[in-house]
Amino acid sequence: MFSIGQLAIVSMISHLIFIYLTWRVVQAINFDPLIRKGRAAEARVLLLLVTIVVGAGVSRFFLEILQWSSDLIYLF
Repeated sequence: MFSIGQLAIVSMISHLIFIYLTWRVVQAINFDPLIRKGRAAEARVLLLLVTIVVGAGVSRFFLEILQWSSDLIYLF
């Protein structure tokens, strides 16, 4: 069982890794046809925020699955 400090560092690292992976995937998508002229800065900020939300959500899912799988020992 993790202590609170260990869980915090694992969660922070997991979030950063999944946000980075999501950013790499988002960079592979061509959004140029969807962006209006003169609105590139706003589009970048939107992509950054979407990346953070998706990456953090995937990380939270991964951490919950990890926690649930470690809690299965209490079932029996």
